[in-house]
Amino acid sequence: MQESKLRNIAHGDVAGPDSRGLFQQRPSQGWGTLEQVMDPYFATNSFYNALVKIPDYELLEITDAAQRVQRSAFPRAYADHEDMGRAFASALSGQSPEALSCILREPEQAGDPAAVLDGLGGAFGSIPASGEGSGVVVDASGSTAWAVAQWAVANAKSQSVTQVDIDGRTWNREDRKGWQPSDAPSGQVTITLAAAS
Repeated sequence: MQESKLRNIAHGDVAGPDSRGLFQQRPSQGWGTLEQVMDPYFATNSFYNALVKIPDYELLEITDAAQRVQRSAFPRAYADHEDMGRAFASALSGQSPEALSCILREPEQAGDPAAVLDGLGGAFGSIPASGEGSGVVVDASGSTAWAVAQWAVANAKSQSVTQVDIDGRTWNREDRKGWQPSDAPSGQVTITLAAAS
């Protein structure tokens, strides 16, 4: 949140004119190539690889740990986003069901099940999932299912997701009411994509 507002931006700031990506990492400071720091998975792994080298990082305040990794010109600013960061982490790890929602316009293009499967593979590794018609079905339960469901909502704009169904709940892009009761079965997540017109 501090570095990019969770956008994968392709420009720097006054503190680092070559800063790029989610973490505003600088190729000139050894974070990787321009292409690598623009890859969210590479950038995240680079951050954590640097974090685990800091002695007793688990005992530090989050803002101090982040500063030791990122070396920001505004080191205390990370603290401003700690509560929101914890909420996002809890939602995206599936620990807080129904915690992530968003309001979007209608999709501009049809969804691609293969692209969703690729995205799920990048985020979750090997997970039992299949493309079915204009959607994707993921066999998962518990916190993993909720992590997948909330990943789908978080990526609804880029993946043209229109609905997510999981364990008696549904998120529908069109109704804009957040998570609502439904007859969705447990043990799977169904991700519905915009169909070609």
